[in-house]
Amino acid sequence: MGAQLLDVRGMRKAAKHPDIFQFFDSLAVGESFVLINDHDPQHLREEFETDHFGEYDWQYLQRGPEWQIQITRRASTPMPQLLCDTHELTSGPRAADASGAVWKLQMSRRHLDSNIVHLPPRSRIDPHTGPDMDVLVHVLHGNGRLIAEVETLDLRPGALLWLPRLSRREIVAGELGLTYLTVHPRRPGLTIQTVPARREREPSTMLGEAGV
Repeated sequence: MGAQLLDVRGMRKAAKHPDIFQFFDSLAVGESFVLINDHDPQHLREEFETDHFGEYDWQYLQRGPEWQIQITRRASTPMPQLLCDTHELTSGPRAADASGAVWKLQMSRRHLDSNIVHLPPRSRIDPHTGPDMDVLVHVLHGNGRLIAEVETLDLRPGALLWLPRLSRREIVAGELGLTYLTVHPRRPGLTIQTVPARREREPSTMLGEAGV
């Protein structure tokens, strides 16, 4: 039996990619379908590479004006993959004032969020109450301090920290700056609150997924 055909030329743009991935999910290992489109679906291939790395084959059968691509399922389960080299990421050149997430987990079907965050020398994340989830922090480069409610922890390469849900903390980068990896359950947008001053709560501060 030949490969099934999936002609998406007449589909609404918003429905194309979800329908294509649903079709791919229905395949058994070794099965394939031929995607028919009116242009080279490069963005779709980028999504396949992100969400189905190593699980598929992509073969052009015809290149325009009617594009035909045979997509074959190679594996029955998601494939482990090497994401980055953290040594290269932390030792490479960086602008003196660069700050924030320098890497993050991209897969759309993930159950975790993970970021590599860089703080310039002597910068800080102000005192705040963390999100309603536990966070693991692994220091990759530089130095600094984590100031908790009743004690201060030194941060150095190799340090692995557990930040319990709703714990109060402040992070101060040292003279070398500070780069660390965070891992926590996925949740859209993390909201953290500043520590109340004189029993009056200040407005919430949004750090996004990179904040700890």
